[in-house]
Amino acid sequence: MSPAAPAPPHADAPLLAALRPVSLAETNERAALVTRTCRKYLVPAKLLEPLFAGARDRFGVLTIDGRRSFRYSSTYLDTPGLRTFHDHRQGRRVRFKVRTRTYVDTGTRVFEVKLKGARGVTDKVRTEHAGPPDRLVPATRRFLDDTLLAYGVEPPDTLEACAVTDYRRTTVVALDGEERVTVDTGLVGHRGGWSVRMRPDVVLLEVKTRGGLTSTERGLHGFGFREAGFTKYGATVAALEPRLRGNRWHRAMGACLDHPVPCSPERGAGGPPAAEGNGRWGPGS
Repeated sequence: MSPAAPAPPHADAPLLAALRPVSLAETNERAALVTRTCRKYLVPAKLLEPLFAGARDRFGVLTIDGRRSFRYSSTYLDTPGLRTFHDHRQGRRVRFKVRTRTYVDTGTRVFEVKLKGARGVTDKVRTEHAGPPDRLVPATRRFLDDTLLAYGVEPPDTLEACAVTDYRRTTVVALDGEERVTVDTGLVGHRGGWSVRMRPDVVLLEVKTRGGLTSTERGLHGFGFREAGFTKYGATVAALEPRLRGNRWHRAMGACLDHPVPCSPERGAGGPPAAEGNGRWGPGS
């Protein structure tokens, strides 16, 4: 199995292609939204055109070196007992998630800690990661410990690679800074020599904002779609570990995932994806 996700259905969508190009610097200036509320929607790929129709004066699309669609690979690190998975599945109000993220087109790699607070706000911090994707190096271990302690969470003694997700992402940016909408396609989750793929007619939208419902979400509600209980890491582990109950995401998983199939041992164990390019940039969150 190739480590990279297949081409997204919206790659050549005329409407998204017609949006104004927005640089990474401008994206961060207008809508960095590192501390944010993030809501997810699973929708048919064909909905993208009517959803963003007439949006050229309000939205741009992240464009780097002429690219508008980027390959991502995230390796999730968890305790041997899957603490972060269970915390999320049980809906604990204060929790965290740890991953390394590789921007496959360039080989750029970062280490990220996502923190969820009692008020439902997500805070994400990151640092460069100079090691392999499936393990910590001393610098990232210190970064993790300092981050969690400052957040009032006791750092775990041991972390190991527990799942890998590969996908493509296009980022639509509201020019007024209200929101950022990521459009993920071709999602493939890997764990323990098995993989599960998102169906090609489905896209995962993540709406990131500091406020309430955005204009995009109001449009989604108008088309009959509501926020989905879904997480790439949680769905991957739940789908590929029959002994674990993924009831929190069961309905969403059934709506978008195909049946598990064997994958290469390297991908299932969190090995690195193939990379291209010169490592000059990474397209953000």
